Amino acid sequence: MEITLERFNEVLDALEKGEVRVAEKVNGTWIVNKWVKEVILAGFRLGAVKDMSQGQFSFFDKDTFPVRQFSEADKVRIVPGGSSIRRGAYLAPGSIVMPPAYINVGAYVGEGTMVDSHVTIGSCAQVGRNIHISASTQIGGVLEPAGALPTIIEDGAFVGGNCGIYEGTVVEEGAVIASGVIITSSTAIFDATKGEFIGRNADGRIVVPRGAVVVSGSKPIIRNGKPLESGVHLYCPVIVKYRDEKTAGSIHLEDLLR
Repeated sequence: MEITLERFNEVLDALEKGEVRVAEKVNGTWIVNKWVKEVILAGFRLGAVKDMSQGQFSFFDKDTFPVRQFSEADKVRIVPGGSSIRRGAYLAPGSIVMPPAYINVGAYVGEGTMVDSHVTIGSCAQVGRNIHISASTQIGGVLEPAGALPTIIEDGAFVGGNCGIYEGTVVEEGAVIASGVIITSSTAIFDATKGEFIGRNADGRIVVPRGAVVVSGSKPIIRNGKPLESGVHLYCPVIVKYRDEKTAGSIHLEDLLR
């Protein structure tokens, strides 16, 4: 069915209100709403490049994707300093955006979540409630193909500074990602509590288990079953433990900042 400009505008309005989502959890499983992505993608075809310059800053983009406008009724804190939130992104009441940050079309940011300075949240990424996305972290976007599940950060997770969570990775509820951790679809995570690697799941994606505490580590390069004599190691995220009261206490500082 052909997607009209009217239909496109209806769906993006619904995305901004949180009435529809690119992906949602159904009976414990994340499901992508492919049709929503198809509508978003149609917006690039339906739009024309327009001069959106403001003052001394020059911007040229499709007129179907202007910067989203907020009002006091949205109950979102957007601190002055140069953040940009694209049309079609949802920010729940009580969420906070520190400058400068960027949130792309189709993204979902839940209630009580803080998007810190220099954070980018890519197209269609789903970020749950009561999460801190720390400074300079990138949450990757997954817009194409339309059926691909986006990057997901579930409720209560904590993502440290200078992290990169990409390519449809799922960070489950309550997980803690330490500063500097990079996770992609080809990243094997080592669970030191079990002495084994966590590979991709049946859907081909990396899933950080619920409550896992992940730090940056390394693994030796193995050839013919033995480590190379050079001693060269490859980057490897490591689960050092699972979240407990001590871990929870270390991130309570966020409550004092709100």
